[in-house]
Amino acid sequence: MMCPAVPVTIDDPINVAILTVSEDRLTGFQRDPIAAIARQSGVDAGTVIERIRAMLVAGTIRRVRQTLLSTNLAQGALAAWSVPSERLDNAFTYMFERDPFSGHVVIRTTDAKSPGSVYRLWTTLKVPQGFSMERHASFLAAQVGAERYRLMPAKRLFTLGVGHTRRRGLEPGSRTEEPGAVLDTEIVTLSDREWQVLNVLKREFAPEEIRIDLWRARAAAAGLPYDEFCAVAEALDCRKIVGRFSTFLEHVKPVAGNQRVTRYNALFHWRVPPGREIDAGREVGRHHVMTHAYWREGGSEFRNVNVMGVAHGTEKATVLAHKAAIDAHLAEAGIAVGYTNVFWGGRSEIKPSEISPIAYREWCTAHGIDPESMRA
Repeated sequence: MMCPAVPVTIDDPINVAILTVSEDRLTGFQRDPIAAIARQSGVDAGTVIERIRAMLVAGTIRRVRQTLLSTNLAQGALAAWSVPSERLDNAFTYMFERDPFSGHVVIRTTDAKSPGSVYRLWTTLKVPQGFSMERHASFLAAQVGAERYRLMPAKRLFTLGVGHTRRRGLEPGSRTEEPGAVLDTEIVTLSDREWQVLNVLKREFAPEEIRIDLWRARAAAAGLPYDEFCAVAEALDCRKIVGRFSTFLEHVKPVAGNQRVTRYNALFHWRVPPGREIDAGREVGRHHVMTHAYWREGGSEFRNVNVMGVAHGTEKATVLAHKAAIDAHLAEAGIAVGYTNVFWGGRSEIKPSEISPIAYREWCTAHGIDPESMRA
């Protein structure tokens, strides 16, 4: 007899229970993340392993990995690129397939012509310690034919956590009782042994690697005893370098059962008075719908916006209702918004950005570039 297929859709009740936890509730380094998911979801560990493996194979989950707070490990920025329309798709493909230091790659539009609407291609960019983000961006601009670009490093972070499953059905205005936390972006220097651990810690898991006590194999890959590997990882966690253990869902692409986790990806822009950026960011970041919120300087290209955030939803009107609720809350908090806009995501791909200095030197050599010429 054939065994019944393991459910892999995002509306299966057991999968919902697992994903509600596994998307973004396992913060820091967990010695046994599968057991933690089982404990918090109320689903036994064997079923957790079976379901995550099946959803990963089916493409419902696009990757499973330990995230890092890479803003503390490498220079990073949100990059907006003005590329001629006939080159836009090729530029998108280049950034996604050929630049390991570009992460989120999105083509965005606005509902009406506005400042910055000529910047259609948006990426995140990380350049490992010791190298120049400006020089790397100039190289990319030459490769894709960008006419100009704007780099917008994060000065502060206010929320980080995808959690699409748990965000379904949120009421506009839903928020925490207290303002969001403020995360710094100061770069941390690591030892060779710490990089040795991080390089295997952040690598994606194949389906067969999803198991109880999954770090033992990674410790062996790092050439370290298990307890030493975990001790280094826990020390890195204490230094606010380790993010979360996460199962990442596809956002817009159809998954099992032709379902979509989200349909609309919105990048919100606000201009608030200088000196109120942290106050505004904390008020934006406390709203449950927000997956990311930052203090970034948009410059004159974007009418000097200085607070940005990302929200997702299945209906455009609902996403706009959330935005309106945030706007109203900022006004109630006494924070004047001089200008605001929404950049909607279309074609998009997401991959982790490489942050290893060793990998950067290897990339330079492969492209015929003297690594020293890319130094900061």
